[in-house]
Amino acid sequence: MIIDLKHIFVNDNSVLPIEYKLDMSSFEFMGQYPLKKPVTIKGIISNKASLVRLEASIVYTFEAPCDRCGKDTARKHTLTIDKSLAVSIEGEESDTILITPDMKLDLDELLYSETVVSLPMKHLCSEECKGICFKCGKNLNEGECGCCVKEIDPRLSALAELLNDNSDDN
Repeated sequence: MIIDLKHIFVNDNSVLPIEYKLDMSSFEFMGQYPLKKPVTIKGIISNKASLVRLEASIVYTFEAPCDRCGKDTARKHTLTIDKSLAVSIEGEESDTILITPDMKLDLDELLYSETVVSLPMKHLCSEECKGICFKCGKNLNEGECGCCVKEIDPRLSALAELLNDNSDDN
């Protein structure tokens, strides 16, 4: 969706409310399609003293298996954005300034880029997730599995035997 901002840029104290949904269900992230529900943006574009700003919240639900236990999990994420809009900029680019050279804002592109940058690198069903047993594969959030966790790494078993031999000599 393209928003024409000419009216906002030329009129001080003008305000344009925005509310929009973007379907990103075909977006692939690490072999998954985690954005099954539309990504939404709600906010305002305003001109105060010739400073045009976009203040909005982007909300999306990230649905994927938990990185520790594998349980399918959906978590809602909210991203707040506050950007100044400009027709052009001299000097260095800034993350807080959004360039709109033709006074038009591509809301699809903005939503897509802001959402992709904010996607979680680690997705957990809960902060207390215990994961799965590395031996039997049981989900440890559902209870203990009974596997021996003090097993010696087979690569170090020769060292363990040496330690046992030394303790027998004493």
